Amino acid sequence: MSLTFHWFLPTNGDSRDVVGGGHGTPATASGRDRPPTVAYLSQIARAAEHLGFTGALTPTGAWCEDAWLTTAMVSQHTERLKFLVAFRPGFVSPTLAAQMASTFQRHTGGRLLLNVVTGGESHEQRAYGDFLDKDARYRRTGEFLRIVRELWAGKTVDLHGEHLRVEDAALARVPDPVPEVYFGGSSPVAGEVAARHADVYLTWGEPPAQVAEKIAWIRSLAAREGRTPRFGIRLHVITRDTSAQAWAEANRLLDGFDPESVRAIQAGLARSESEGQRRMLALHGGGNRDALEIHPNLWAGIGLVRGGAGTALVGSHDEVAERIREYHALGIEEFVLSGYPHLEEAYWFGEGVLPRLAAQGLWRHPAGGEDAPAAQVPFAS
Repeated sequence: MSLTFHWFLPTNGDSRDVVGGGHGTPATASGRDRPPTVAYLSQIARAAEHLGFTGALTPTGAWCEDAWLTTAMVSQHTERLKFLVAFRPGFVSPTLAAQMASTFQRHTGGRLLLNVVTGGESHEQRAYGDFLDKDARYRRTGEFLRIVRELWAGKTVDLHGEHLRVEDAALARVPDPVPEVYFGGSSPVAGEVAARHADVYLTWGEPPAQVAEKIAWIRSLAAREGRTPRFGIRLHVITRDTSAQAWAEANRLLDGFDPESVRAIQAGLARSESEGQRRMLALHGGGNRDALEIHPNLWAGIGLVRGGAGTALVGSHDEVAERIREYHALGIEEFVLSGYPHLEEAYWFGEGVLPRLAAQGLWRHPAGGEDAPAAQVPFAS
């Protein structure tokens, strides 16, 4: 089976430096270097489409532009690329969300994927009028997805749940195809929801041993529900013709981190209620730059200034391809990647790593062989 690769639309702004923020912390000033205009985001989306990425993730939260509206506009400037739209169930009714997804599918030719984000930060949720605690938010997410899936199946839904209530809910037109649901979460209640509803369970880029534990955990829970979800991983990437060039770029990014900003962002992230964010913070161990490579070619430096996904694959194209094979051997089939700046890094990965994986029979360009970029192999010295 061919691996699936998604890129990222930086609706919080882009830069040649790392744009920090997320999980209740604001985007850093570097996000203004390349504002997230429809024109710039469409440029990234078209590059990703040409290079062979299947889809592009858009984030959600107060730190970025709205994912639904942005991707609806960017979709009109692309032909094949799918949009992995992150959204929070507590902010919109399930019937309206099901209708929005159905409309999106019709107007894009079936190019919607849904990344369901329950929300790990109560203070940010309260700003949107959501006052449930974290576990209650996950239980509400389960009710939400139950309603949405039944609506997509063409059913009329009546549900008087703990948190949600609908009567005679139905869609005039169901989506075709039904969007796949991507879902992540590291807490026990998150695992239960994922087991029942996720088509693809997403984990942030932890070392392989920890990822293997997560996969086994979700597989076990899903088996009790009679389900077999796929698995994906969210990572940044810095790939170059040589390992030395890639690590030089990682160190350049690290040199650009303002120490005061790092302290402020880390203090904010330390207050996070997210179990996944806690696990990300534990990886970089406070920021000792000599201890940020936490597994061969896996670098935790991004997490010093950015909430959420905080690790990057760093190395030569061959080394990055080898790490991808390592994760694939654990059961990872989908990779959601990003890099700074997102336009240029899409080309580094698309022209450097994807052809190597294609040559090994692990990946195939979605548009067919003639559109696949050729491998950029450095001259022998």
